[in-house]
Amino acid sequence: MFSPIAVLVVVGAYLLGAVPFGLLLGRSAGVDVRAAGSGNIGATNVARTAGRTVGLLTLLLDAVKGALPPLVAKFALGLPVEVQVAAGFAAVLGHVFPVYLGFRGGKGVATGAGVFAAVTPYAALVSFAAFAVVYAVAKVVSVGSLVASVSLVAAAWWLDGRVPVVVLAAMVTVIIFVRHVGNLRRLWRGRELGV
Repeated sequence: MFSPIAVLVVVGAYLLGAVPFGLLLGRSAGVDVRAAGSGNIGATNVARTAGRTVGLLTLLLDAVKGALPPLVAKFALGLPVEVQVAAGFAAVLGHVFPVYLGFRGGKGVATGAGVFAAVTPYAALVSFAAFAVVYAVAKVVSVGSLVASVSLVAAAWWLDGRVPVVVLAAMVTVIIFVRHVGNLRRLWRGRELGV
């Protein structure tokens, strides 16, 4: 299953996922996002500290670096779903644990969204809709992200059904929840910020 080309795709996916677009774009705007706001390199903190335009660009690039590896694996190389899923997971791991930043990265939401938009677009659409509804009500990105990640698992199981895709959704959801422990604590104390 994992031929040398598949291994190269997965390694390349990790290295691409590890590119800290939020940090780079923040610096271009004169802000070190690791020293401002929550200190996170993801789009939410970039938007808070460097402006919404820079935050939106970070969101887009983080999603693209998640989508690109599974798309290349599927359409350019004709590799099976297991490799597409492995490449997507590697991209998320790269974002969360980037080798370029001492393995201290973002929370994986935007990169994960890109992965699932490529691998299982209908489930991703359901997850995005869940995020949009929750954010419209709560006005807190972290709440929307957590609900969206849970809904993604259910949508992947119901609308896609491929075991590797459902397992990927579950694994990414676990990572997202672990990376949001601080947010969950602030939510419990009523101190979580929106955007």
